Amino acid sequence: MANNKQKEVDQNLRQFIKDLGYIAGGGAILSTMPWLQSFTPAMAQSIRHEKARIGLIGTGSRGQYHIHNLLMMPHAQIVALCDDYAPNLQAASALVPSAKTYTDYKKLLESNEIDGIVISTPLHLHAQQTLDSLDAGKHVFCEKAMALTMEECKTVYEAYQKTDKVLYYCMQRMFDEKYIKGIGMIHSGIIGEVVGARCHWFRNHNWRRPVPSPELERRINWRLYWDYSGGLMTELASHQLEVANWANQRTPSSVCGMGDIVFWKDGREVYDSMSLVYRYGNGTKITYESLISNKFNGMEDQILGHKGTMNLATGTYFLEDVNSNQSGIQQLINQIGNRVFSAIPAAGASWRPETRDTYRPHFVMGNRNFSVTEGSSMIGAEADGSDAILSAFCQSCITGEKATEVVEECYSATLLCLLGNQAVAEQTTIAFPEEYKISHMKF
Repeated sequence: MANNKQKEVDQNLRQFIKDLGYIAGGGAILSTMPWLQSFTPAMAQSIRHEKARIGLIGTGSRGQYHIHNLLMMPHAQIVALCDDYAPNLQAASALVPSAKTYTDYKKLLESNEIDGIVISTPLHLHAQQTLDSLDAGKHVFCEKAMALTMEECKTVYEAYQKTDKVLYYCMQRMFDEKYIKGIGMIHSGIIGEVVGARCHWFRNHNWRRPVPSPELERRINWRLYWDYSGGLMTELASHQLEVANWANQRTPSSVCGMGDIVFWKDGREVYDSMSLVYRYGNGTKITYESLISNKFNGMEDQILGHKGTMNLATGTYFLEDVNSNQSGIQQLINQIGNRVFSAIPAAGASWRPETRDTYRPHFVMGNRNFSVTEGSSMIGAEADGSDAILSAFCQSCITGEKATEVVEECYSATLLCLLGNQAVAEQTTIAFPEEYKISHMKF
């Protein structure tokens, strides 16, 4: 049943993307999302008798999540597994008994039986393992973020420019149907001119995993230490900053912010509370906030327009001035009659209420409001695009076709995360460095 469900999800997204090419304005949407253009039912049909032979480096919780998705793909075959932590490798091997196992990823890369590599290791390993995999002649799919430092990001990007191999990063919102359609609607003007973005991700979870022995603390809880992780920025904000850039069709030129350890004072180094402001060259801004000791506000990716607001995370949008057929005075009279105010505010004939109206939600996809994970899981959410982007990678392993702009989007988002951390550490405003700008970026 699960296998059929996965195939159905994959085919539904492929059909949706194909249909975009036939509807009014669909071609314009696809022109701003070029990575989608070959992910169609026709392409799936053309490779139906072929399989991408996949080796996984990193078989922890996220690696096993990818294994479950790969096992449901008719065009993928898991042939090798690698991890230097025995419990993870054993658990993964139980899922794929036929796969060869390795404890040294460089030995895995020597195999001629592997077409593509899936990397699901801690962030500080991403850059070197990606470079080594490309050098070994393998196609690569790596978890976000791209790397732990800006210089590593630049090195990886330059290596990618010189190779004929495919490189994907798991920026799954780029293959999430509600985000695809919502961004297309934003670009078509449904919420008017984009005037800002408000993104946040709130959890109430210590972000820790159990450690069987003290010497494994940093290895298992790598997200909590600066030598291994970029903290909340690279682990969470990387997705949301990419979405804001996608909606704005540009890259922020500067960032400032604050970060603190407010609640989880347990020896961790990375902040558990962050607030940042990213400024685009045209003056619009992303306000970003993340807190992992309160989950009331959940996670939202709000794009603000002068005619409305799009919440991409829930697949809903809200339009301004829903009562614009009433005069300001008529609204005032109605609200006094409904006892909204205990006293009449003094104002002129152009008075408008400062209290927020009750906005009626409109839905990006049918009549569906998507729920957002409350954040206790560090593995992933169902049907968030992770399966589809991995499926696209396996397709590219077979065809050799590079995914336009996936690497560039991850590069930009990762740099912004690292710049945000730098701005917080230095308690100043950081401009986007000239030496890390690439032609893909518009400021």
